[in-house]
Amino acid sequence: MKGSIISGAIHGFLAVALGAFGAHALKNILDDYGTGIWDTAVQYQMFHATALLFIGVLMSSKLLGGVKQLKIAAICMNLGILIFSGSLFVLAISGIGILGAITPIGGVLFLTGWVLTIVAVLKHK
Repeated sequence: MKGSIISGAIHGFLAVALGAFGAHALKNILDDYGTGIWDTAVQYQMFHATALLFIGVLMSSKLLGGVKQLKIAAICMNLGILIFSGSLFVLAISGIGILGAITPIGGVLFLTGWVLTIVAVLKHK
């Protein structure tokens, strides 16, 4: 539970920092395509940082505390951020197109995390 909240807060912090970095430090380096990729990476990182906070709160509440599916969902969300957003950050800066083939793995991890969150809620009595 604490781990999900802490990792969510760290990812949220990094999303803000990387968003500002992209908008200011990379303004004259990235073209419109690269900027769009960078912005997508930041956006998905922030969405899923918020999801991690939500999962942590659910785990710490009496409502769903300690549900195994939520723990796995948090792992999927963390890995999804690293793979999805991470590959997009590197792609935006490097232009190495093959990295786009890795990004969907992170997307599948995001989807898995969301499905596991739904399952955890539905399984709770």
